[in-house]
Amino acid sequence: MFIDDPGRGRVAPPRAYVISAVIVVAAVTALFAYAFSTIQYGFNWPSVWRYRANLARGFQMTIIISLFSLGLSLLIGTAVGLAQRSRVIPLRQLARGYVELIRGTPLLVQILIFFYVVANAFGVSNRYVVGVLIMAVFSGAYVSEIVRAGLESIPASQIESARSLALSNRQIYRYVVFPQVIKRILPPLAGQLASLIKDSSLLSIIAVNEFTQMAREVNANTFSTLESYVPLAVGYLALTLPISLVTKKLERRFAYEH
Repeated sequence: MFIDDPGRGRVAPPRAYVISAVIVVAAVTALFAYAFSTIQYGFNWPSVWRYRANLARGFQMTIIISLFSLGLSLLIGTAVGLAQRSRVIPLRQLARGYVELIRGTPLLVQILIFFYVVANAFGVSNRYVVGVLIMAVFSGAYVSEIVRAGLESIPASQIESARSLALSNRQIYRYVVFPQVIKRILPPLAGQLASLIKDSSLLSIIAVNEFTQMAREVNANTFSTLESYVPLAVGYLALTLPISLVTKKLERRFAYEH
């Protein structure tokens, strides 16, 4: 009943998935219930409930920052990923240097340098705009590597076959390369986008009033640590789960027979 092997034509009935989900949720719930029962902690939810409006504003700000950062990081990552395969040597080296610099330094340091040095030099004082740019630049480096790996996974024989059919480079990328690349990079891309949402919590160090910053303020006012940070975990989970669901839907849409 609980065996699923579509490759061999054996598909479990729908109720098997429901029962399995219930078992998993019950097991995880029991684990955490037991763990919390052993710490003898007296929860004080009413004290945190008074600051629910603050948490809601922080959650909304995290959504806004994440949406803009996600979109911009995809543009940056795609452009840099293509630039790393460029025949123009300076462009290729610039793209590679950007990737190595971003991936080789901590995000915390990048936030401080970009906000207090780079943004200040260019007269950009809006910490929310700077925060979006920082997160987009940071995530864009990782997205570019995902895009580059996806492009390089396409066999050269397919490119040559497309050229033999008199397809232009634009047509080759549009009809041959990109449909396959999109399907291959969706899983790692979903993981990177989810990480971006969680990494946005570090923007609290430059006083961006996002979700984590609000949770810290609530904790400072109420001294209720777990009550302040449990909603934080639930909120981030609510943001990252839709990415996984949408990704799986897109995977099915771009699926093709090998």
